[in-house]
Amino acid sequence: MELLEQRIIADGQVRPGDVLKVDSFLNHQLDVDFISRLGEEFYRLYQDCGVNKILTLESNGISIACLTAQHFHCPVLFAKKKVKSIVTSDKLWKSTVHSFTHNTDHDVVVSKKYLNEQDRVLIIDDCLANGSAMSALLDVCHQAGAHVVGVGVAIEKAYQDGGKSIRRRGIRVEALARIASMNVEDGVKFC
Repeated sequence: MELLEQRIIADGQVRPGDVLKVDSFLNHQLDVDFISRLGEEFYRLYQDCGVNKILTLESNGISIACLTAQHFHCPVLFAKKKVKSIVTSDKLWKSTVHSFTHNTDHDVVVSKKYLNEQDRVLIIDDCLANGSAMSALLDVCHQAGAHVVGVGVAIEKAYQDGGKSIRRRGIRVEALARIASMNVEDGVKFC
């Protein structure tokens, strides 16, 4: 999506450690009108798939998921980072995410009450790199018996293996901006 690529070039910042900061418009300060246009594009791509639920991971994917759901007229469900709770684990679908940024593992959970075999799920997130978060969301859907119609990400680091590994599993992945390479000196190059 040329609109997103232009915004990344104008407002994104490449930082050392393979970090692309898009927090001025996408995942800290939110340009709601802009993100709604991303949601509209995800709707265009998946409108014929019978989506009845959008799933994301807290917290960076929530804004994109909500503005996408407005076009589908369906609920958004977000996997929560597991914290101690009075809710027993037998009422939750659970998977583990490895954070490459923080080099830690954490569990994410979704209530069994909100995800089941009747759901046709579109998974939405802000970024796809190594694919750990996406794999955890796919695992949760598998546990629930939900049908994943596809994955939509705003930005895919196509030079990393996440998107490739998910596509090899036969899952449709649509990225609105695919990055071929990036570094501090040369900036961002798109596929």
